[in-house]
Amino acid sequence: MDQNGIVNENATAGDGDPLPDRRFGWWDMFVHPDDDPRTDGGFDNDEGAMLVGFLADRRLTLELKCADLDAEAMACRSVPPSNLSLLGLVRHLAGVERYWFRNVMAGQGVERPYRNGNGEDIEFEVAPDREMVAEAWATWRDEVAFAQEVVAQAPDLGQLGKGKPVPLREVLVHMIREYAQHMGHADLLRERIDGRVGQ
Repeated sequence: MDQNGIVNENATAGDGDPLPDRRFGWWDMFVHPDDDPRTDGGFDNDEGAMLVGFLADRRLTLELKCADLDAEAMACRSVPPSNLSLLGLVRHLAGVERYWFRNVMAGQGVERPYRNGNGEDIEFEVAPDREMVAEAWATWRDEVAFAQEVVAQAPDLGQLGKGKPVPLREVLVHMIREYAQHMGHADLLRERIDGRVGQ
């Protein structure tokens, strides 16, 4: 893109590969509104329904941003020297879900996934491997299911965690913030992969 905001059709990704054309599922959206599983508001007028609803929408956004991608695309990094990838984000968010709901809320004290023998974070050390992608999604879905059960069983949003005395409402707000931050990364990663643009 030049200083006037005009896209250079001959631009490359820096590694010599041409950049993908930007494309939208529908107008400025990632998918057509009829195909969008997210609610984006309109929840019952109470704190619990809104927090759970907005978190559910952010989780769905992660799935949308990764839809129809093979292992190579899932492992594709953004730009050097960053190690960000959509696969890395799925693994990272699985770990975040586990920490806040299993450790903080349920007091299980389990280790986060994707650590090496020294306990160091390897969430973003990924490869274009189908089994790695499948395992990451399975782990993420297990953690989301556990989190949903914790929320469903809590008597109210003031429920304090058994691992740390943090109220459930704070955990839900933190999770919404966490996903919202990383969905911005996912937007750019997906556009870098195949030009797909939108919310």
